[in-house]
Amino acid sequence: MVLSDDLHVDDDTLALLALGEHAASGDELAHVAGCTRCTGEVDALRGVADLARESGPSTLVAPPPAVWQRVAAELDLGERAHAAARGDVRVAERGEPAAAGPDLATVTPLASRRRPRSAWLAVAAATGLVVGGAGATAWWQNRPAVTTVLASAVLEPLPGWAETGTAQVRTAADGSRTLVVDLDGAPAADGLLEVWLLKPDVSGLVSLGMLDGTSGEFAVPAGVDLAEFPVVDVSDEPLDGEPAHSGVSVVRGALDA
Repeated sequence: MVLSDDLHVDDDTLALLALGEHAASGDELAHVAGCTRCTGEVDALRGVADLARESGPSTLVAPPPAVWQRVAAELDLGERAHAAARGDVRVAERGEPAAAGPDLATVTPLASRRRPRSAWLAVAAATGLVVGGAGATAWWQNRPAVTTVLASAVLEPLPGWAETGTAQVRTAADGSRTLVVDLDGAPAADGLLEVWLLKPDVSGLVSLGMLDGTSGEFAVPAGVDLAEFPVVDVSDEPLDGEPAHSGVSVVRGALDA
């Protein structure tokens, strides 16, 4: 019988029990049955596993064995956890491997120190809450960016135009800023639509780029002070090769923090 803290069954065994594995000796099972703390731990972990199985998409595909092996190695779960996850070894008593197919596996007893986080991670990994390999990498690379709205503006039409819209300055965790422009319709412009930040008296301006369609996102240069350039302007720019503002604005609005 292996108990952690000289009192309770170790967390790795509790996690495997919660997953329905035959991973404990008779003495350990008897201890869990009579111990409120260990029983509660198994019940909580089993709840996590059941929730993942019930709410997970029906199209989930089990990862290859190498994924779990890397997780188990990282968490130092021991060979028994590897074997239980593969399903090729059943352990009746700690340290006594049973045959599974033509081969026998050598089972190394798990460490007796408590590792609460490893138990929860083991359950999460086995039930699909933690994924590895290319799937995890793809999710991380394509995860939604966390941004905060720093300022916003209502874009009103200038004389001769009917379109309206909105603009938001969003800041990311790294401090970078993005101006998001959305128009409610496509203006019948003669040339290209260009997005600007202006001073209130129009004595200075910064071009952010061309608006393709009715929506676009534009990086705000780090050196631009929005208190100095708080006006968002979308202009109709003729294809004349002239980088200056045409003087024909479609919509305009001041940013409010």
